[in-house]
Amino acid sequence: MHGALAQDKPIKVGVTAGPHAQIMEHVKKIAEKDGLKIQIVEFSDYVQPNAALAAGDLDANSYQHKPYLDAQVKDRGYKLVSVGYTVNYPIGLYSKKVKKLEDLKEGARFGIPNDPTNGGRVLLVLQDKGLIKLKDGAGLKATPLDVVSNPKKLRFVELDAAQLARSLDDLDAAAVNTNFALSAGLNPATDAIARESAKSPYVNIIAVREADKDKPWVAKLLKAYQSEDTRRFIQSEFKGAVLVGW
Repeated sequence: MHGALAQDKPIKVGVTAGPHAQIMEHVKKIAEKDGLKIQIVEFSDYVQPNAALAAGDLDANSYQHKPYLDAQVKDRGYKLVSVGYTVNYPIGLYSKKVKKLEDLKEGARFGIPNDPTNGGRVLLVLQDKGLIKLKDGAGLKATPLDVVSNPKKLRFVELDAAQLARSLDDLDAAAVNTNFALSAGLNPATDAIARESAKSPYVNIIAVREADKDKPWVAKLLKAYQSEDTRRFIQSEFKGAVLVGW
């Protein structure tokens, strides 16, 4: 009798509003067929879902990429772990002046986010596309100071991530995070002049408390998320703006 009761209590999963919440609503329906009840809790910022998970107010969360979780674990001592990949929002590079990255003129003003995780992320994309070279070991927290080769003499303009889409008129090009791009009417799949590769380190994850990682409900949650049914939903709903990361 006791076991049955435990299973009747829904697990609480924290998400951020937007695609993460929409996908979890779909996952909830699939998990229910497998006997797993999910209660979705929505957050509007990036700090609360990990704090709530660590405090025991959530059982899992689905909103962040691995570098972000790693930084939070290091800074706050959370006993949280990733149990599986979910989706990826490759960051897009946009321009109203050129159609292709290689057409950027010498001295072009290039907008990048001013926070360490996303600023470094964009510089890695530019390195990947051959526009700049970063000094060895710059890694995920690279800044414009780590650029050792910049043949086009790009001038980096660091702005708040939320401002970049609106600043495209004043810049030659800019990197815009997918959530801000979508709300500004830009579609990463069709409007971006270049995009991050799908297998970047920024694939999003499901996180749980370390003590829970081997519990049966975790396997059920992952199975529902990483199902063929969820894959089809993501592809039809987001048309390439959100990619499957597993």
